[in-house]
Amino acid sequence: MKLIFALLQQMSVFLVIAYLFSKSPAFRPLTGETLRVKHKILLYFIFSAFSILGTYFGLPVQDAIANTRAIGAVLAGLIGGPLLGTAVGLTGGLHRYALGGFTSFSCGVSTTAEGLIGGLVHLWLMRRGQPEQIFSPKIAFAATSAAEALQMAIILLLARPLADAVALVQVIAAPMMLANAAGAALFMSIMRDQKSMYDKFGVIFSGRALKIAERTLGILDKGFNPATAAGEVARIIHQETGVGAVAITDRNKVLAFVGLGADHHQPGTSIASQLTRRAIEENRVIFADGVHEHYTCARSANCPLGSALVVPLRLDNEVIGTIKLYEPKKKLFLNLNRTLGEGIARLLSEQLLRSRYEEQKRLLVTSELKLVQAQVNPHFLFNALNTIIAVLRKDADQARELLLHLSNFFRKNLKRSGDLATLEEELEHVNAYLGIEKVRFEDRLRVETAVDPALLPLRMPTFTLQPIVENAIKHGISRMLEPGIVRITGRIEGEKAVIEVEDNAGAYCEELKSGGLGMNIVDRRIKNLYGDRYGLAVSCNAGKWTRVALTVPWQEGDS
Repeated sequence: MKLIFALLQQMSVFLVIAYLFSKSPAFRPLTGETLRVKHKILLYFIFSAFSILGTYFGLPVQDAIANTRAIGAVLAGLIGGPLLGTAVGLTGGLHRYALGGFTSFSCGVSTTAEGLIGGLVHLWLMRRGQPEQIFSPKIAFAATSAAEALQMAIILLLARPLADAVALVQVIAAPMMLANAAGAALFMSIMRDQKSMYDKFGVIFSGRALKIAERTLGILDKGFNPATAAGEVARIIHQETGVGAVAITDRNKVLAFVGLGADHHQPGTSIASQLTRRAIEENRVIFADGVHEHYTCARSANCPLGSALVVPLRLDNEVIGTIKLYEPKKKLFLNLNRTLGEGIARLLSEQLLRSRYEEQKRLLVTSELKLVQAQVNPHFLFNALNTIIAVLRKDADQARELLLHLSNFFRKNLKRSGDLATLEEELEHVNAYLGIEKVRFEDRLRVETAVDPALLPLRMPTFTLQPIVENAIKHGISRMLEPGIVRITGRIEGEKAVIEVEDNAGAYCEELKSGGLGMNIVDRRIKNLYGDRYGLAVSCNAGKWTRVALTVPWQEGDS
């Protein structure tokens, strides 16, 4: 027990060292996913010092040394991989061998093996896709326990005389396994907690920078081109992230470049980087960290940039360009800047989606939305825009879907140059309209459709069905507190095709009798085209239902 307490006391010195190490700049490389060669060299010296100090602080036992040397070797392997672990273990082992004693050779071999074991655990975790477990205290405890067990086996195998080796192992095995495993776990716990603090700091930093970026995204309102603000956006990102350089491209050329290498990365030139082309073609983030994959400039051999993050800019899942963040060859690409770059790209993508919508809206307004021809109620556009703005704050995907519905709705308005359309086209137009209204009314609106498929090719005046459905919602469902139902049915009755729109409100009979512009126009257009036998017929049971029946001629084979 005395030996256990003595080793645990010795271990406390290492924990103080670990805490101080975690506060030093030397710890910074451990916060990234990859380690550069220079960082591994630095860690080699640090963990080798831990291993050697573990020997010096050891306690003499039967011409041997009970120690905590294994902590440095195993942790070096866990954090840096097999090469670093073996190098630290070999250094600590050679130092132990130089001190002499009947276990000097076996301890030198076992310390090297312990570093290798830590490195093999590192490889195992990486191949399983669990790099975050490298800093797990449980993993450190288990790996060090296994390493110390191996050390005892090597002492029994190599140390002579065997009787002395057996006696030594009986005394030191349990204390050293417990002290080294507990020390490694506590050491790694300190490392993990400090790393978590860096990650939290990164989140705070990224959040602040993203808010700044979000406030500047309005400059893209006029679209994604150099004439507007690509250069200004690149300058803002460069200032806020502090990276070496920032570039913005479309699918073919560089729109803006700010920072190191601006002398040869000229806006307006075609994209030369294979990384950028891969990001565009594969629609995914490409990260050349400067360690496993290097960024190589295709324009200048003297380019100072050594790592790059290429993030696609997407619009409706289509890549329209990229945002690129670079770091110089002598600087590590920090995780927080990687996260920041990806976040900014998402924000810009959302802003570009809004920009495209604004462009479509301006186009529709310029052409007066064909409201006269389509008889589309302007209140629908106003309500749709307010709905999209409200949803955009909470659910960008749903807002995108609404924009697609709105776009489809007005696209059909604009494309219909003729006087006739099929019932199938009319239903598609109605469904685009209802896609927006369902979100606006949420659970208060349900739509049921039951149309004879034989009627789908039926031709009728354009913009016939939508005004009827709009009236059912505007004058009926919108006035209800309970859930509303709109039923759209279509059937063949002899020589007539009957399409009915019914709601369960029964709230607007009198208003129809007094004459609604949209409904009256639909009725007049049908009568002018087919005669007075056809048109609209309205029936109502106040407070229960309203039904609008639209009749047009039907003949077998109508198309």
